[in-house]
Amino acid sequence: MQLKPTKLDGAFVVESRRLCDDRGWFARVFCADTFAAHGLETRFVQINHSCTRRRGSIRGLHFQLPPAAEVKLIRCTRGAVFDVIVDLRLGSPTLLRWLAVELRATDGRSLYVPRGFAHGFQALTDNAEVTYPTSASYASDHEGGVRWDDPAVGIRWPIAVGDAPLSPKDLAWPLIEPGFAGIDLCASC
Repeated sequence: MQLKPTKLDGAFVVESRRLCDDRGWFARVFCADTFAAHGLETRFVQINHSCTRRRGSIRGLHFQLPPAAEVKLIRCTRGAVFDVIVDLRLGSPTLLRWLAVELRATDGRSLYVPRGFAHGFQALTDNAEVTYPTSASYASDHEGGVRWDDPAVGIRWPIAVGDAPLSPKDLAWPLIEPGFAGIDLCASC
């Protein structure tokens, strides 16, 4: 397993090395010792799994506020997704910048998403499945979101959304207000 830093501080692409033989392959997708050596979260308390039926559909962009702010480890287990994170951290030099990583079930890569980032994805295939452990349990009263088309972020999605379904909740997130300074992750410190 190899952790590759990205242009957004604290976010990593996790590349798993596949060991192949006549039966198929084996890969390590998480190792607490490796993550700890990089100063990353090693405790995950919930595992989520989604299936997005239609190519072009977008899920997100979601985050949780303190004290429920969470780390996620995103992995595509079927098909492919255009996985996106947006830096929302107070004082971050990359505030409101986004990063996209194409994750495919066939490539063995994951994306480590730190606290203070919004996360979402667009399905690049029909029936795309994503699995991700989180470091905090879902807390609806601490949930937040960024609109998929917010001009303050300017994500360039690879597939025109057109008539692909979007959830009413994702369509209802407010646009980022001018002067947004970020999320204070130490609000409960």
